Amino acid sequence: MSNKFNKIQFQIAALTLALALSLILSACQSATPSEATEVAPAEPVTLKLALLPIIDTLPILVAQQEGLFEANNVNVEVIPVASAAERDQVITSGQADGMINEALSTMFYNKDQTQVQIVRFARASSPEHPLFWILASATSGINSADGLKNVEIGVSEGTIIEYITDRLLEKEGLSSDEIKNLAVPKIPDRIALLGTGQLKAATLPDPAASLAMQQGAMSILDDSKYPELSLSTLAFRKPFIDQNPQAIQNFLKAIEEAVVRINEDPAKYTNLLVEQKVLPAPLAETFQVPPFITAGVPDEAHWNDVLAWAKAEGLLAEDVSYSESVTTEYLP
Repeated sequence: MSNKFNKIQFQIAALTLALALSLILSACQSATPSEATEVAPAEPVTLKLALLPIIDTLPILVAQQEGLFEANNVNVEVIPVASAAERDQVITSGQADGMINEALSTMFYNKDQTQVQIVRFARASSPEHPLFWILASATSGINSADGLKNVEIGVSEGTIIEYITDRLLEKEGLSSDEIKNLAVPKIPDRIALLGTGQLKAATLPDPAASLAMQQGAMSILDDSKYPELSLSTLAFRKPFIDQNPQAIQNFLKAIEEAVVRINEDPAKYTNLLVEQKVLPAPLAETFQVPPFITAGVPDEAHWNDVLAWAKAEGLLAEDVSYSESVTTEYLP
């Protein structure tokens, strides 16, 4: 009986030891890096962008069309807007996370607290490719900046358009008293009034400026002569940035890849601009897609000049912090 009991005890002990060894081996195997289970990538974050129909959107359109956002694990949803006012309403209500705007717009958002941050250039003027033109009606008889003294110029008041108009004419020697801006908020209205001669001059961005010139308007001055004045930016709501820093990085990486593709073959993307109703079809044969600026943000000198203009115009009462409004943290 004793021998039988000892045998049973031995068998139980052997089984226990075997089980223990099996568990130890299993643990060792699961801890081996080569056998470790791969961590699934995080679900892509969706970035909602409020976008005007402007050339500056091209890198976003290219990244969408060519799968660059998907390759960088982000989704982008475009919310079309017809005006800067509509864009700002969409952002303020939280219906969109980001936008293409400019330094002045960001200052208005951040005058009391930091609500949005600029994370990258969208587009910038260069000596070869302007962003804004001051045009004169074909019937105006104006052919120089000096001829714009005391002439009403159609602009959208309190915007980058008015800033550009003032600064360009000041650099050409006009005094502030000789610059007469007239509020014509909608771009199509400016083009129409310029075409009929009811407006002697107007400031327009591209491609509206190219269309107006095709219809007979005369180019008097553009920002290619003073490229430091003109740029647009990509900006996002600060709470969205704080909650999704990796998504912002991934988005900007995709934008950078799109910019490289555009700059390698700009003409390839003319039809895309027409399809997306950014470029009027009559311009498709003649319009030259501009190169796009690579990763970077506006410098403090530009910020301070826009701020000084806004304060002088009574649009802002206090300084707005550059360091809190502009960040390079997420650039590739």
